[in-house]
Amino acid sequence: MAGVGGYLKKHTEALVKHVGIEPACEVTGKSKATLGRYYSDNEEHKDRFMPIDAVAQLEEAAGYPHVTAALAELNGSSLNFEDRRSNSERATTVNSDIIALSHRFALLMAEYQQSMEDGKITVNEAKRLLKETTLLQQVLVDMKLNLEEESG
Repeated sequence: MAGVGGYLKKHTEALVKHVGIEPACEVTGKSKATLGRYYSDNEEHKDRFMPIDAVAQLEEAAGYPHVTAALAELNGSSLNFEDRRSNSERATTVNSDIIALSHRFALLMAEYQQSMEDGKITVNEAKRLLKETTLLQQVLVDMKLNLEEESG
């Protein structure tokens, strides 16, 4: 499935898998089969998407807005995270963020190099690259928050 629907379904799947299928069922009150239909790329489920209240519940449980970020990207917007960890103090500095950023980028490049050894990226390799990209994005958000704190 290509296009906007496929993009949203991939992010819905990432959200459910981030939370875990069993906990996602508990949080939303939906069955495994129902949750699976929301990110299925089968033709019979192409028009089926997760209700927004379930997305909100799962994003709160995940601590990261997978679907909301995807919607913003599709709209040409970006999200500004005020504080992803409302119950904890961030003790990082910009210097530690730079180190984490370098580390995450190196992991992404290593994953990419390994994926391209045979000249093509498989579905599983793409999922690993997506995971590394998401982790890199989270480091950038932390860095942005630290820079905003230091400048404000």
